[in-house]
Amino acid sequence: MRGSQALPPPPPSFSRKKERIIEQLAVPDAEYSDASPKGSVDAGIRDLIEDINALDGFVTTSSCAGRVSVFVEGRKAGDSSEADEHDESAARPATLAAVGGKGGGGAWLFVSHDPVPGVTRDGVRNLLGLHDCGRERGDGPEKTPQDTRLIHFKFEPMILHVLTASLEHAQLLLRAGLQAGFRESGAINLTSTTAEPATPMVALRSMGLSFESLIGAQEDGIIKCMVSDEYLHSLLRIANERFEENRKRIERFRTAVLELSCPPKKKDGTEWEDAQARRERKRAEGLRRKAELQEQSQKGGETGAVGGADLEFSVNTDFT
Repeated sequence: MRGSQALPPPPPSFSRKKERIIEQLAVPDAEYSDASPKGSVDAGIRDLIEDINALDGFVTTSSCAGRVSVFVEGRKAGDSSEADEHDESAARPATLAAVGGKGGGGAWLFVSHDPVPGVTRDGVRNLLGLHDCGRERGDGPEKTPQDTRLIHFKFEPMILHVLTASLEHAQLLLRAGLQAGFRESGAINLTSTTAEPATPMVALRSMGLSFESLIGAQEDGIIKCMVSDEYLHSLLRIANERFEENRKRIERFRTAVLELSCPPKKKDGTEWEDAQARRERKRAEGLRRKAELQEQSQKGGETGAVGGADLEFSVNTDFT
């Protein structure tokens, strides 16, 4: 893989931000916490994060190695009208979830950042948090539940946010991400509104590996599974396959970043350089040769003068 052009040095403002972020990441796992359900950096992506953070001009701000989850979605906008008018909490603005989102009072039933092999069909329901299912409705008139929330099974591949020191740094990272298969990657903050230089934020992601399925509902607090155990087992098997492809893409991305950020090599093993770098090197070599020739010329002149004096002294001595 041919390398990129030389990257500019990180500005002081970026270096200060990176130092603060690295200090936070250096906190022991027992003390570290973030906004994710796991609350810490995923083991499956820790090596990648350490490699990126060791490079000048890059620092990771948030990450997820990939996960499979089952969750109850949160309240929707329409649910707020059903709140009890005597409930004091109803006077406070309710936190609402987007369509299919977990926020607004939603709940995790199952989360894993690693493949989940060896699960039998009989045990898959308990594993995914669907063991506490309520009774099925009878043949009588169906009652409309006051609070119905759907239950989602979802696989999400790696997502990584990296703060970069310049547009050139961001372009390098995006190129590595696209080559590795993270084709929905992008960058924001490409321009600066202050006197400080722009420090783009790059998001590496691949939505092509994602998939989601509705598997049940929670009605008036009672969990109801709408699919068979065999179907749940198939979903989990597919998620495990996606985990493996996700792992391969992470490794390809890691390799591409390290190759692009290191000095490139030509076929003979020497470093490859772009036209500008070559001109600067040739200019420096020319100046160095010129200085060496001038030095040699000066030394030669001094040697000739000394030799002439010796010769003149010798002739005079013989003459005498």
